[in-house]
Amino acid sequence: MRTRLIFMLAFSFLVLAGCTKSSNSGKCNFTTTTAVAPDAEIAALRASLDASYTQHPSGIFYKIVTQGAGAIPVVCSDVTVKYNGRVTTASTPFDENTAGVTFTLGQLIAGWQIGIPLIQKGGSIILYIPPSLGYGSRGAGPSIPPNSYLVFTIDLVNVQ
Repeated sequence: MRTRLIFMLAFSFLVLAGCTKSSNSGKCNFTTTTAVAPDAEIAALRASLDASYTQHPSGIFYKIVTQGAGAIPVVCSDVTVKYNGRVTTASTPFDENTAGVTFTLGQLIAGWQIGIPLIQKGGSIILYIPPSLGYGSRGAGPSIPPNSYLVFTIDLVNVQ
């Protein structure tokens, strides 16, 4: 009887251990960016914007359209956003999503990682992003040439 009880306890332990999450699951490996744009990129953006935009210490410029009222995302948050983005020298968007799409904030370009936490769930923001906080000297395909200044209008639909 005692052997059977020990066997049952050991078996139960193994079953329960097999059902637990591994120590790495759910762990976020992203870190908050400390990137800062070079002075020349900041000066170029400043010269092209009116006084209604605020300069962040990183070098992005932003205008909060709606602050929102809810969760504030951090680098490991999953954010659902609606957005459109264009190169500042173009009038048509290179990308947009009006239905809502979810990303982990830490997977996104530095300009989004810096700008999106300035608003809360339900908020809306316009971001002007210098090249070094966007796609840099590599660009991103034919619609985002290297060293492009970017402008995004972002609605923060949800934060998880």
